[in-house]
Amino acid sequence: MQDISKSTSSPRGKLDYKWIALSNTTLSMLLAFVNMSTVLLALPVIFRGIGINPLAPNSSDYLLWLLMGYMLVTAVFVVACGRLGDMFGRTRMYVLGFAIFTLGSLLCAITWSTGPAGAIELILFRVVQGIGGAFLFANSTAILTDAFPENQRGMAMGLNQIAGIAGSFLGILVGGLLSQVGWRWVFLFNVPIGLAGTIWAYRSLRELGIRKKEPMDWLGNLTFASGLTMILIGAIYGINPSAHSSMSWLTPFVLSMFGGGIVLLVAFVLIEQRVKAPMFRLDLFRIRAFALGNLAGFMSSLARGGFMLMLTIWLQGIWLPLHGYDFAVTPLWAGIFMIPSSIGILLLGPLSGRLADRYGARYFATIAMILTAVGFALLLILPVNFKYPLFATIIFLDGVSMGMFMAPNTSAIMNSLPPQHRGAGSGMRATLMNVGNPLSMAIVFSLMIVGLNATMPAALFSGLVQNGIPTQIAHQVASAPPVGYLFAAFLGYNPLATMIPASVLQTLSPQQAANITSRSFFPGLIDGAFHRGLVEVLVFCIIMCLIGAVASWVRGGKYVYPEESKS
Repeated sequence: MQDISKSTSSPRGKLDYKWIALSNTTLSMLLAFVNMSTVLLALPVIFRGIGINPLAPNSSDYLLWLLMGYMLVTAVFVVACGRLGDMFGRTRMYVLGFAIFTLGSLLCAITWSTGPAGAIELILFRVVQGIGGAFLFANSTAILTDAFPENQRGMAMGLNQIAGIAGSFLGILVGGLLSQVGWRWVFLFNVPIGLAGTIWAYRSLRELGIRKKEPMDWLGNLTFASGLTMILIGAIYGINPSAHSSMSWLTPFVLSMFGGGIVLLVAFVLIEQRVKAPMFRLDLFRIRAFALGNLAGFMSSLARGGFMLMLTIWLQGIWLPLHGYDFAVTPLWAGIFMIPSSIGILLLGPLSGRLADRYGARYFATIAMILTAVGFALLLILPVNFKYPLFATIIFLDGVSMGMFMAPNTSAIMNSLPPQHRGAGSGMRATLMNVGNPLSMAIVFSLMIVGLNATMPAALFSGLVQNGIPTQIAHQVASAPPVGYLFAAFLGYNPLATMIPASVLQTLSPQQAANITSRSFFPGLIDGAFHRGLVEVLVFCIIMCLIGAVASWVRGGKYVYPEESKS
């Protein structure tokens, strides 16, 4: 049974409505991205506020879950949320998502415990935010596709996604200011905006899409959610140190997570081929523009997701301290020094989306992926202690290529979908993007840790002994898992000042103690090993970009689902 809910009654009403839909979905993207960047920036204040030492045992688990838990939950639920939108109305599910996201923000702000209990509460409340985010991400793109004609969708997608990038930039400033007031304000800031957005969406958005009443594929949902969750949990714990190694990829727990997850996902594919109303419409991948557009998007996510975090650690842990910035302020300044990337996206996003409406996504997405690979190659030859104008130019190029890719690729994927399956198709697109980010982080961290392990322990041991640290303490510090001091630097702590007992530092001469705990000592020791790991990371990212470029080219010329063509 199909029905079309309240459609606009006049051409004038339709013209007005599409801008209402764009403005409200843009607000939701702005809020979601502001939230992500403020949380990323405020993690040092959050950890201090709830009393967690980043170098204490199991602290890296809390950090990883606070960083990646939101993405994991969004990735797991976004297809189901899109499917629910197809069945019960995209606007209805979108409004529900806005409300859930706002509730999650309020719960985060009123977290009442401290220590590990407080960290667990925050992680659980971030899960609530993630469920709301899944409803928003799955249905906002489908709402825009319903509201705009096919020759304007690239422009609409570009403006919508530019809001996300602007939100990332705004979040840097908002997070920097709010974290000075108190970490709870980082979450409380979302609440009045979320309430206003929810009410506005409820009062103004309409159901224009085709709704199809079908039974829910519970078995498919269960196997998909369980399998994907197990794989992403395995990826999160794989980069954690184990009792006998700097990483845990070969531990029984991680291997069982991957093995069980793969078995469940294989079962999911078999189930989807047999049920009457599948959750994940595998037949959509027979549409070349949809399949290859999603492959290109997934490759872009793998290339960019983890590297952006690594770029932040590069600035916070090495470059900024070497240039006189205290570790406590490096999170804020790292965001400020990465602004050229956001400017590049802001400049190219709307323009590339508009041009893709006329000429299709093939050339824009292909050139964008090649330019991204060129940017990564230029970073390969950049010294760790670089000159900032050259670095700013390279990340500006990266931002330009990202802006050139996002809107054309998204609009091409959505244009290729049958109208009744836009919610599910949008959810499938968002799932691949959201799965790519945590997988990218796990892969990039693993490659970096391999590079650090090759030379960092010896360099750290030698530097500490030369400055009067007893051999036993120097060996203990040098043998610490690299993920610990990477996270400490990321959270705005001087790793050596935290790892070396104060009683040991007091036995040194004032000059030795000052040298070891200075801003430049740790970055000076780590830069060679970091560059070695960075080379491995960048080579991986370049390969992913080139695969994405091939997929973008092979997708073919402009394609619009026949029922929508020339409408």
